[in-house]
Amino acid sequence: MWRFVSLLLLMLSASPALPGPWLREKDSAFTAASVTAFKDGDYGYDYKSALYAEWGYKDNLTLGFDFEENRDLYGHATVFARLPLASLGEKGRFAAEFGVGVHHRHKGAWALYKATLSYGKGFQTGWGNGWVAVDTTLEYRTHNALIRKLDLTAGLKSRRWVDPLLQVETAYRSGDDLYWRVRPSVMVRNPDSPTTWVLGFERNDARDNTGIKVAIWGEF
Repeated sequence: MWRFVSLLLLMLSASPALPGPWLREKDSAFTAASVTAFKDGDYGYDYKSALYAEWGYKDNLTLGFDFEENRDLYGHATVFARLPLASLGEKGRFAAEFGVGVHHRHKGAWALYKATLSYGKGFQTGWGNGWVAVDTTLEYRTHNALIRKLDLTAGLKSRRWVDPLLQVETAYRSGDDLYWRVRPSVMVRNPDSPTTWVLGFERNDARDNTGIKVAIWGEF
């Protein structure tokens, strides 16, 4: 797994991408690969890997793939399509995303279906151009689980070598406690280079320690 991820990182050139409702231009593509590692008392370490890709099939249709695996114990893989809903100029924009895929826990696997409504807005600050996106998702897993998600992403893009990025994810299933994870990160890049590394930390409600995340993004 580590050899595969290392090879993938070397293959990708990267630059920051806008999340949420922003669609890809026709025939352009974006990829992202990441590894998050946690210290684990039983195994020495625990990790999860993720791979994300999206492609502008048309100017008004973006297709994509989303994969996440947690140390071969559980994970998911989905394909999705994103469509624009409304552009409000300086007030932001909305988009809808529909996905279908599969998730597994140990040897059990089930289908999943998801629908997302996204809102995003760009803004300007004295430290550079920024963006914020809010994603609300209903995810139905066919072993009788309906999960409601609310995610927030915010970041800055400037001519500096280092810019901030914040991701907050929440999920709720009836009868369970609220699940959350927070990832403060920095995007490190030479302003004249197409490559961006994302380095950060992750805290979530399932652990009492902090994970370290390394990611690389590619735009083609």
